[in-house]
Amino acid sequence: MKSIKISLEMAQRVKEFVNVTQDYPYEILLKSGRYVVDAKSILGIFSLDLSKPIVVEAYSEDCDDLMARLKKFEA
Repeated sequence: MKSIKISLEMAQRVKEFVNVTQDYPYEILLKSGRYVVDAKSILGIFSLDLSKPIVVEAYSEDCDDLMARLKKFEA
């Protein structure tokens, strides 16, 4: 598992983020406080407090490509 802290303050960035995560077959979760949602779910993401940084957790040993693509969302 690898993790990165990101910021998704605008709706357009949420859409871009989901488009990136949907390219990967493994589980990717978002954690904000005590809440955990599927990173591939737009509705799940909008249920989080997007004014604060969110932690992305990718459950794969081979996720360096994903982490590189998520750098543009980094908080």
